[in-house]
Amino acid sequence: MPGPVFGHIPGYPVGSHFENRAELAKAGVHRHIQAGIAGTAKEGADSIVLSGGYEDNRVFGDELVYTGYGGRDPVTKRQVSDQPFDLWNHALARSSLEDLPVRVVRGEGHRSPFSPRRGYRYDGLFMVEEYWHETGRSGFGIWRYRLRKLPEQWIDEDAELSERVW
Repeated sequence: MPGPVFGHIPGYPVGSHFENRAELAKAGVHRHIQAGIAGTAKEGADSIVLSGGYEDNRVFGDELVYTGYGGRDPVTKRQVSDQPFDLWNHALARSSLEDLPVRVVRGEGHRSPFSPRRGYRYDGLFMVEEYWHETGRSGFGIWRYRLRKLPEQWIDEDAELSERVW
């Protein structure tokens, strides 16, 4: 798999809709079928997907507090151990330190009024403003990342949308 691609992906404006993770990967908007973070520890994270995977996420319109990866039971989806500070968690920290933009995709599985009713929607470029380690709701150590949307990114009127977002 090629390295991270930072910024918008040509041909996929803010508001672009995708039916599933395979379409996201094929377009290059988010290259992982399963993982919520794409990128490398060495180069940074270029995209994340919000799909309801972690109980500690806090999602607002242009700001979100994203929970890193790891420590979650794949069957119950509950946090069962501490998250490591390696791989993708380190990639998001690198994006913060190097001021690299991160594409944010919202999925239907995330309980938020800002999520699409179906499929996945590319919501634009965000910056990782800060990151920290804390104890999550389940009592395990988690990595947190505060992201804020870059200004002046509007949804393309011609993009295929599952709903209107302003």
